[in-house]
Amino acid sequence: MTAERLSPDELRELFLFEKLNGEQLAWLAKRGEVRHYPAGTVVHSSGEPAVLLFVLLEGAISLSVRAGGAEIEVNRTDYRGTYSGAFLAYLDLPNAQSYRGTLRTVTGCRFWALPAADFGWAVREWFPMATHLLEGFAVQGMGTMETVSTRERLVALGTVTAGLTHELNNPATATARAATALRERLSALLDELVIIAHACSPSPTPTSGEGQIATLVDLVRQTLHPDHRAELGDWLEGHGVDGGWALAPPLVAAGVDTAWLERVAATVPAGLLPPAVRLAAAACETAGLLDELAEAAGRITRLIGQAKQYTQMDRAPLQQVDVHDGLDSTLAMLAHKLQAGTGIEVVRDYDRSLPKLLAYAGELNQVWTNLIDNAVDAMDGHGTLTVRTRRDHGGDRNGDCVLVEIGDTGPGVPEHVQAHIFEPFFTTKPVGKGTGLGLDICWRIVVQRHGGDLRVVSAPGDSRFRVLLPVGGPPGS
Repeated sequence: MTAERLSPDELRELFLFEKLNGEQLAWLAKRGEVRHYPAGTVVHSSGEPAVLLFVLLEGAISLSVRAGGAEIEVNRTDYRGTYSGAFLAYLDLPNAQSYRGTLRTVTGCRFWALPAADFGWAVREWFPMATHLLEGFAVQGMGTMETVSTRERLVALGTVTAGLTHELNNPATATARAATALRERLSALLDELVIIAHACSPSPTPTSGEGQIATLVDLVRQTLHPDHRAELGDWLEGHGVDGGWALAPPLVAAGVDTAWLERVAATVPAGLLPPAVRLAAAACETAGLLDELAEAAGRITRLIGQAKQYTQMDRAPLQQVDVHDGLDSTLAMLAHKLQAGTGIEVVRDYDRSLPKLLAYAGELNQVWTNLIDNAVDAMDGHGTLTVRTRRDHGGDRNGDCVLVEIGDTGPGVPEHVQAHIFEPFFTTKPVGKGTGLGLDICWRIVVQRHGGDLRVVSAPGDSRFRVLLPVGGPPGS
């Protein structure tokens, strides 16, 4: 069966070959052939020997790479002339000998395929100077980009780790403190109970001591479900309870009033009133510490849940997403930069009626992290951070979208900067403070991965990054 081929004129229509002369086009036309693949076909797999250069003629494709044990889609396009496969065949480098990603057809596709050996020979022979330059770029430029990209990820990871560590430290410290205090209070409670029991046991009527203790225990239990609050220091001092003012705070916190103390005084002998009150105070403080432990443990549990939501641990990459979950988990991870005392107020203006989206949730969380972190830095510790969600029916190329706005009251982004703000390596931060990849990554995730749009509207005191995400999910999903 005769292979289907493209003519030199047809090859010239592809941007990759448009500047070649007739002789070069004829040489390629003899060696390449047209190949057809149905939708859902793996055209080439990452790590396999790179034997062909593929140039897209018709259809839509998806390119993915392996990272962190998962496959991540890095590009999806139907642009005619897009190439993949053995595009580094002209380099004598180990990483140029295998496919660097996995190419799949989203729809039925038609490619022009050229053997890697022929493509490599043509580039080396026809463009020797370009080959040397490209080889230098491959060895140094790609290494530099990988290093910078890795640093950007490590910086982001460090930001999240610092936030999570800071947030977990507070409830963990509270738990340890409450546990230590609880141990001391229980010991004190037992001491007071022993004093009361010993004092009551020699009673001429054995049952009376038991009855007094039982009545006292009932009264102590009532303090754990109080109905009133009052100042008790004067009463305690007036009834001979040493250190009454020190005992008053836990009793007041439990809602104990003087009427309750009068009932205790009527229940126990006068000499036992001080240990009885100390017993009640210890019981009240113990209950408070238990509440503190429960609250601290609950905070830790909530933080772990938010961390799992943020990292999308054990979840599919593409899933139905409520954008508010991701926004809230990101704010929780960055809470150490937003706490009271920093002068930054956080305003959540959410439209909870928004539908869920089919999206790459973990990648969107990276977008929220970069945008919120930049907004906080722009305000330099004072201002208002506004996180807003809305439905957008703008009728532009994105159609029906969910809008997420991250706004700040910082000095604003100058017009001449806005034109370049999403470009790779462009940054306005001082040397060592930013790589210039954060907003570029945001743009790639929003626009290329989700088919959405990312814009900035800025004036002094009012800067907003507007993320538009199609309600229908990424193209071809």
